[in-house]
Amino acid sequence: MKILKLAYRNIIHNPLNLILSIILFGLGIGLINFLFLFNAQLKSKFDSNLAEIDLVIGAKGSPLQMILSSMYHIDNPTGNISIGEAKAFLNPKHPLIKASVPLSLGDSYKSYRIVGSTDSLFSFYHAEVGEGTIYNKDFEVTIGKAVADDTGLKIGDQFTSSHGFNDDKDLAHDHAAFKVVGILKGAGNVIDQLIITNPSTVWNVHDHDVGSQTASEDDEGHDHEGHDHEGHDHEGHDHGHESSMPFARTNLDLLKYPDKDITSILIKFKNRTNFQALSMPRAINENTDMQAASPAIEINRLYSMIGVGREMIRGLAILIAFISVISIFIVLFKSMRERKYELALIRVMGGSRKNLFLLIILEGMILTGIGFLVGFLLSHFGLELLSNSLKSSYKYSFSGWYFMKSEFLLFGISLVIGIIASLIPAIKASKTDIHNTLTEKG
Repeated sequence: MKILKLAYRNIIHNPLNLILSIILFGLGIGLINFLFLFNAQLKSKFDSNLAEIDLVIGAKGSPLQMILSSMYHIDNPTGNISIGEAKAFLNPKHPLIKASVPLSLGDSYKSYRIVGSTDSLFSFYHAEVGEGTIYNKDFEVTIGKAVADDTGLKIGDQFTSSHGFNDDKDLAHDHAAFKVVGILKGAGNVIDQLIITNPSTVWNVHDHDVGSQTASEDDEGHDHEGHDHEGHDHEGHDHGHESSMPFARTNLDLLKYPDKDITSILIKFKNRTNFQALSMPRAINENTDMQAASPAIEINRLYSMIGVGREMIRGLAILIAFISVISIFIVLFKSMRERKYELALIRVMGGSRKNLFLLIILEGMILTGIGFLVGFLLSHFGLELLSNSLKSSYKYSFSGWYFMKSEFLLFGISLVIGIIASLIPAIKASKTDIHNTLTEKG
């Protein structure tokens, strides 16, 4: 205990050297731990949103973009496909497909995406209703918990959507208001971030936009049905689409409208090892105007793409940590030379070579231990500060209060680094010549 106390006093004796070494080591450890925290949470969210989906079918374009837009809702869709050309994959009796869920995208409310889909979407993500119920009519919506928490929407509230995925009032639609009839329990995946309705609602919204544009071109300020657009009440406005386009709850309902468009289809296979199932993506890509992509393959490709930047940051962090190790070595070596007389007195007072060796080793471990603590705090507070920015951009929640077992390993590595940095000064200190040192001092 006396050696530990003496080691601590020796370290704080040179505060400037202490601060420099701790800051350098803390920055290196902080960057490394920040990457661990960010990667672990990002991978966890991506993996949870895979939802055992084997295939995504949509319009031709970038397969990764299609995966990100249809499964993670963090990119724009590649386009639309017609129900007629996709009908085989919506057929509940398809021999290879266990379940398929159509998605219709394009609108949002306060940057949260409105998704037109069937009831199967809820089972894909194991979502349960916490309040209210699942939508039963056009323009009724069931919203995710994160949407409710962030926007303050409650059961019975009404709102209108904006075209696209940005919160832009200039892009607001002129249609009947959506009504919140249900709020989901937190599922811990992407469905928490969605506003869900049926596909026919999405068609009604966009059909009305087309009708409104045509009416305004023919007769400014007045539509063909005799409604005045200026100052009309959205909540009570009936556009006549709901009666002409019945509520679509299942894939069979959708198949009645082969000319209508959807954005994509999420598919689960009955047997993932079936040869025909494995060859389905190639057959779709080569023989149709649609595109099929495997989520697992595309996400691995994404990991490899962002891995370059991640490795560069990690390399920088390791370089900073290495420089800090050199700094700690210099501080300890210089301190040992300046304290030769003090070390000799310790030997005279009964201290052994082992005690001197242990003293310097402890000093190195204390320096790196404090440096780790600084880096640990920097990484967690840094991620917490960035979490709001990440959430506003991608609607994904990151937390600085996320802790991993690997951080204990990083702490152990830090202490080992302290031992290595102090090893040579400790050996030198243990070999201090009492007679010569005291003679020089005298």
